[in-house]
Amino acid sequence: MYGTVKDELATTLHEIEEAGLYKHERELTSPQSAHITTRKAEALNFCANNYLGLADHPEVEAAAAQALQEWGFGMASVRFICGTQELHKRLERAISDFLQTDDTILYSSCFDANGGVFEVLFGAEDAIISDELNHASIIDGIRLSKARRFRYKNADMADLRTQLQAAKDGGARRTVVVTDGVFSMDGFLAPLDQICDLADEFGALVLVDDSHAVGFVGEGGRGTPERFGVMDRVDILTGTLGKALGGASGGYVAAHQEIVDLLRQRSRPYLFSNAVAPSVAAGSLKALEIAAGSTEARARLTSNTALFRSLMTEAGFDLLPGEHPITPVMFPGPDGARTAAQIADAMLDEGVYVIAFSYPVVPQGRARIRVQLSAGHSEDDVRACVAAFVAARDKVA
Repeated sequence: MYGTVKDELATTLHEIEEAGLYKHERELTSPQSAHITTRKAEALNFCANNYLGLADHPEVEAAAAQALQEWGFGMASVRFICGTQELHKRLERAISDFLQTDDTILYSSCFDANGGVFEVLFGAEDAIISDELNHASIIDGIRLSKARRFRYKNADMADLRTQLQAAKDGGARRTVVVTDGVFSMDGFLAPLDQICDLADEFGALVLVDDSHAVGFVGEGGRGTPERFGVMDRVDILTGTLGKALGGASGGYVAAHQEIVDLLRQRSRPYLFSNAVAPSVAAGSLKALEIAAGSTEARARLTSNTALFRSLMTEAGFDLLPGEHPITPVMFPGPDGARTAAQIADAMLDEGVYVIAFSYPVVPQGRARIRVQLSAGHSEDDVRACVAAFVAARDKVA
C-alpha cells in the first residue's frame, strides 16, 4: 500500500529540492550561544532567538542543574493529576508579577498556549479578528474554535475597523482582536495603542502573542504592551519561555483571573499534556529574574541592532525597516529563494551561521535571510557578520 504513497511523497520532496526550497537542518556540536560550533565549522550565530544571551548563562544553567537534583527529571503527569510542583506555581506568579496580570497558566509551548485559548473562550456566537501575518500557532488555534473568523491586513487600522464593524453587524456576543506583538518573519511591531483604541470603541477584547518581545522590548523588558503604553488594556497575553527567557521550552497565557481559571478547567493542551520539566521551570525563573534587571543587556541589544542595520544599508543590502533585533535581509523575485540559500551556505564558510527563509514560511517571491541580533554579540561580532554577507554576495554573484 505504501509503495504508491512513497513515490508520490518522493516526487514532492524532489520538487521542493529542485525549487531551492528544501530546508536542511544543521547540527550544532556546542551549547546554544552567540558563538557555536557545527559539524562543519566554528561560527558566529546570528539566527537564534537568544535575544538576551541567556541560553547558556551560568546562573540559568546552575538553577536548572540544582532543580534537576532537588525536583527530579520530569513530572510524568499532567498538572491537575500530580504534575504540579511548587516550582510551577512560583514561575506562574513571577510571570504574572512581571507582566502585571492577575494570573498565568503554563503550557508546554506557546504553540500549545495559542492552541488552547480560543476554543475555551470563543464559541459559535463570537468573533475572532486576526492579523493576516499572525503566527501559525494563532491560526491553528483559531481553527479549533467555532467562532466566526475575520482577518485584517497587517497592521492596517482602517481594515481592522472594517472587520470590527462587520463582527458587530453580525451580532457577535464577544469579539477579540488577535495580533502578534512582533511579527516574526518581518520584525514589525503591531501598533497596540491604535489596536486598543479601536477595541475599546467596539467593546472588543485584545489578545497579543508577545513571544518575540517579552524580556527585552519596552523600558522594563515587559514587551510590546509596555512599549506602546497599553499594559492595562491588553486582556490576554501569550508568550514563550523558549526565546529571550532562557530559550528552553514552555509557554504561557497571562490574563485576567477568570480567564486563567477557566483555561485550567477546559484548555485541552493544558489538561492533556505533561507539565513543564522542573529544571526548565527553575531555569526559566532565574532567566526571568535576570531579564527583569537586564537594562545593560537590553541597551547592548539595541546598539547591536542599530549597528547591523546601518552597516548593512551602507553595504547595499535590502533590509526591511524596523527597530527590532529581527532584521530580514531580503532577496526578492523568482530566484530569490535559491540566492538566499546559496548566500547562507557561503556565509557558514565565512564563519557566520544564518538561515535562509523561503516559501511556505514566507510568501512566494519574498525570500530572506532573517538575521537575529543578541546581547551576547560583541561589536566585532556584528561587523564580522556584515563582512561575511559581503564576501558571500561576491562569491555567489
